[in-house]
Amino acid sequence: MPRERSNCRNNEADSTDAIHWGGATRISVEVTVMVMERRGCVKSLALMYNWKQDDILVTTKPFNIPKQLVWQAYKLVRANAGSAGIDNQSIDEFSQDLKGNLYKLWNRMSSGSYFPPAVKEVAIPKKQGGVRKLGIPTVTDRIAQMTVKLMMEPLLEPHFLNDSYGYRPNKSALDAIGVTRKRCWDYDWVVEFDIKGLFDNLSHELLMKAVKHHISDKWIVLYVERWLTAPIHDPQGICLPRTAGTPQGGVISPLLSNLFLHYAFDHWMTKHHPESPWCRYADDGLAHCRTQREAEEMLKEIDDRFKSRGLEIHPDKTKIIYCKDGARKGRYGNKSFDFLGYTFKARRVKVKSRNSFFIGFTPVVSLKAVKAMTLKLRRGSWRNNTSLSLQELADFINPMLRGWLAYYGKYSRSAMYRVWRCVNNMLLAWAKKKYKSLGNSRTKAGKLMERIHKEMPTLFIHWREGMFGALT
Repeated sequence: MPRERSNCRNNEADSTDAIHWGGATRISVEVTVMVMERRGCVKSLALMYNWKQDDILVTTKPFNIPKQLVWQAYKLVRANAGSAGIDNQSIDEFSQDLKGNLYKLWNRMSSGSYFPPAVKEVAIPKKQGGVRKLGIPTVTDRIAQMTVKLMMEPLLEPHFLNDSYGYRPNKSALDAIGVTRKRCWDYDWVVEFDIKGLFDNLSHELLMKAVKHHISDKWIVLYVERWLTAPIHDPQGICLPRTAGTPQGGVISPLLSNLFLHYAFDHWMTKHHPESPWCRYADDGLAHCRTQREAEEMLKEIDDRFKSRGLEIHPDKTKIIYCKDGARKGRYGNKSFDFLGYTFKARRVKVKSRNSFFIGFTPVVSLKAVKAMTLKLRRGSWRNNTSLSLQELADFINPMLRGWLAYYGKYSRSAMYRVWRCVNNMLLAWAKKKYKSLGNSRTKAGKLMERIHKEMPTLFIHWREGMFGALT
């Protein structure tokens, strides 16, 4: 993207006259036609969120946007929290004049005069090094984006394919792990790919073509176009024009990226390679093949396909893998891959019904994920917070442990042993600081925790899994 200066003035102060965005104000007949086209979607949202009938349809504005839609968008944005944009306004500050701010936003969106402000660029360090640039919209703009998302998502979801899992309702990363696990049993080879800089490189032309193909509401199309071209406000205070991509951090961006990749990969893959099942979670994807030659040809075709759509696969994160197990005797350099926090590799698996073992190609929590969890534990503020009671400490860390267990413990719960051992070591360190009578003795702290475990064996989530034995 060229690093050129751009106008970063606050467009929210522009006139509310719809003629200024390039189209004449609509008469009531045109509005009625638009209402009929989208009535099914609006009614579905009204039933979902229990809107009042009087708040659903308003025909006095060029664009018919229900006030309840904006209100629902606000509630979702508030629940997600998030930091302030370039105006430094927090969600709490926005809420101080909630009625006035929401009405102002609704009025501008309904009249066609809402212009998104510049997106605040923030650099976030990556685990593997380097930085990821996030675009943080203002609170007002996040609510506007959520308003559009609430209308767009029900219209696009029926067209998306089952094996697209990222950022979608009623789908999860664990669903993707589960289906990949089964397919690795049936297919010997996997092509793993990662799209480099997905959010920064989406073609506006191709994306808008897809939006217009599915969306008839002109106000949705209008605001999507404006969000795509909203300038970037970098850390040096310079406004930069956006000629490609959509801000990673924007509410609407994941939905737009899924729409783009639906045509760039999902639909293309299903049409041209129906014999090869695939799985995609945002910019990470897999394609399963029968033979090495088929996998090599598949990788080249995927690479060419993304290049034709202005995207590039990451050379260091894209490879061919042989799913070697006890029954597969072939040889190949890559025999494992990481996907969504799991490592797929050959492992010794127990068959409980037969009390026997076999070597299977299965998922287990990745080493990177274990390191990330233990690092978070070591950096946790609770380690030095001796003002907490033991129950308060459990209440503080159990939600985090429960989330880890639910996700990473889904397959091979015993592989979480290293994490639980780290938790127990942290508990010992905390006890030595909390109880001065222990005299900084690890042995005494261990005996104390043993007594507590006998009295309250379910106090901590991992203790309920029988992982007190990791306390060494």
